[in-house]
Amino acid sequence: MKQFKLVLLMFIVIGFTNCNNDDPIAEETPQITINELLPKNTQYGSDQDGEFDDWIEIYNPADEDQDISGYYLTDSKKNLTKWKFPAGTKITANGYLIVWADEDSTHVSGLHTNYKLSADGENIVLLSPTQEVINLVEYPATVLEQSYARKPNGTGDFQWATPTFNGAND
Repeated sequence: MKQFKLVLLMFIVIGFTNCNNDDPIAEETPQITINELLPKNTQYGSDQDGEFDDWIEIYNPADEDQDISGYYLTDSKKNLTKWKFPAGTKITANGYLIVWADEDSTHVSGLHTNYKLSADGENIVLLSPTQEVINLVEYPATVLEQSYARKPNGTGDFQWATPTFNGAND
């Protein structure tokens, strides 16, 4: 019986080490990402009430819409579930989604977090519904009207730039 278990274990190990990772079915869909954020906004993109609040732009690099209902966005590593995307939240294929970081969750429309972005710098964390970290952005102190953006769009390193509200950072 001991030899049978050993042989079975060897087959399992060999089977896993010989898996073909080039299988197109096994390829992952590109993940959404934090693409840009603007901690001190007075003129780049206004919410449905015409207010120029801080914002976070989420980008979907996939060729299909992504449902992010139940995902989390937080500015606190100690409180990962600080703000949750409501049911029905989708990002269009190769599209952008603006989340207003204005500490005002009384709005009927739009996505408004229960926290503001700090101009002194902080962390923004995007998490899956199971609280798996998808993206963590640590940004330094900023000056007025500079966004912290990925260049090139969606994949590059973050740098301070002129805001490109709801559009490519290229």
